[in-house]
Amino acid sequence: MKNDKKKKLTLKEKISYGLGDFGNGFMFDLGQAYLLQFYTDVVGIAAVAAGSIFLITKLFDAFIDPLAGAFVDSRKPGKNGKFKKIMFISSILLAIMTVITFTNPGRTPGSKLLFAYVSYMLWGVLYSFTNVPYGSLGSVITQDTQERTALATFRQIGSSGALLITGVIFIPLITLFGNPRIGFPVITAVMGIVGVCSFYATYKNTTEVVVHDVKSEEKITLRTISNAIFHNRALLTLILMTIFSISAYNIKTAMIVYYCKYNLGNVRLVAYVNFFTIGCSVLGVSFLPKLVSKFGKKRTAVIGFLTSVVADTINFLLPGTHFVAFIILATIAFIGISIPNGVTWAFVSDSIDYGEWKNGERREGITYSVFNFSRKIAQSISGFASGIGLGLVGYVANAKQSAHTLIGIKGLLMLYPAVALALAAIVLGVLYNLSDAKFSEIIKELHQRKPQNN
Repeated sequence: MKNDKKKKLTLKEKISYGLGDFGNGFMFDLGQAYLLQFYTDVVGIAAVAAGSIFLITKLFDAFIDPLAGAFVDSRKPGKNGKFKKIMFISSILLAIMTVITFTNPGRTPGSKLLFAYVSYMLWGVLYSFTNVPYGSLGSVITQDTQERTALATFRQIGSSGALLITGVIFIPLITLFGNPRIGFPVITAVMGIVGVCSFYATYKNTTEVVVHDVKSEEKITLRTISNAIFHNRALLTLILMTIFSISAYNIKTAMIVYYCKYNLGNVRLVAYVNFFTIGCSVLGVSFLPKLVSKFGKKRTAVIGFLTSVVADTINFLLPGTHFVAFIILATIAFIGISIPNGVTWAFVSDSIDYGEWKNGERREGITYSVFNFSRKIAQSISGFASGIGLGLVGYVANAKQSAHTLIGIKGLLMLYPAVALALAAIVLGVLYNLSDAKFSEIIKELHQRKPQNN
C-alpha cells in the first residue's frame, strides 16, 4: 500500500469521507434529538426516569469506546486497511439496532424501562464499533494539515447535513402515521438504510495511506492505553473541552422539539426551525478552511464558541416569544457551535500525531476512542440534564405547561448551552498547546524519524 502521508485528496475522497458522518447522523441524530421525546410522550416513561436512561447508558457506552479502540488498534491492516471493514459491518448492525430502540413492547413501567436500557446500551456498543474506526480513519487518509482541515469540514458538513434533513423531515413524516408507535420504527428504518449506504461510500472511496503495522507480539495493555492518554496534553484538553461543548450541542437538539411544541405551540415548527438553524450552519461550516487559514484552528474554534454564547444569551434574555428574533439568534448560535465542532475533528487527528511524536507510539484507535469517551460523558450529561431539567421545571407530557415550565424549557435550550460553551472556550484558549506551526514541525520530525526506524 502506498504510504503517501502528505497526499492531496481528490474532491471525491473528501466527499466520501464526509458521507460517513452523513450516514452516522441518520442513526445517531435520531437518538439524540428524538429518543427522549419518544420515551416521554409515546412510551410514557417519566421525564426523570427517561433522563436516567441517557445518563447510565452513555456512561456504560463511554467505557466501551476504549475497548473498541484497543480492538481496532490490535488488528493487522488488510487489503483495505485496518479501519474500513470494521466500520462498515458495524454500521449495518447499528442501523438495525437504531430501529429497535424506537420500539418498546413493554406493558408496565418497569418493563418499559428495562427494554429502553437494554436496547440503548446495545445500540451504544454498536455505535462505538462503527464510530471509533470511522473517526480513526481520518488520521490515516492524510497527514497534510490543510487536507485534514478539508476532511474536518466535509465531515461537519455531512453531520450538519444529516441533522438538517432529519430535523426537517423526521417529525412531519412521523405525523403522517396515525400511530407514532408504527411511524417511529418505519421512518427510522428508512433512515437507517440511507445511513448504511453512506458508510458504504466511505468504505469504497477512501484509502488508508498512513500504515502502522501491528507486530504479532504486540499487545495492547493498560500501560499502553495510559501512555496514549496521560502523556498527551492536546488530547486531554480536547477531552475537557468536549465535555462542555457536546453537552451544549446535544441539549440544544434534544430540547428544540419541546420548545416548539410548548413554547411556540406547534410541534411542526421543528421542521422550520431546523431548516434555518441547521441549514445556515451547513453554509457557515463551508467557510471553515478559509477561517482556519486566516485565524488558525484554535482561534477559529474559540471565535465560534463565543459567537454562540453571545447569541444564546441574548435570545434567552429577550422577553416573551418573538419567533423571528428567536430564529435569527438561534441560527447565529448554531453556526457558532458548528464551527468548533468541525475544527475538533482536525484537532483529534493532530493529537494522534502529537501522541506518536511524544510517546513514540501511534495509537489511532485508542486516541480516538478516548476522545469519544469524553463525547459519551457529555452525551450522558446532556441527556440526564434534559430529563432532570424537565422534571425540575414541572414538565408534564402532552399537557399545557405552566409559565414556570416554559421559562425552564427556554433556559435548557439557551442558557445551559451558553454557560457550557463559555467554559469550553476558556479550556481551549488556555490549555491547548498544539498550534498549527508547532504541528507542522512535529510532522516534519516524524517524517525524519521514519528512515531511522526502518
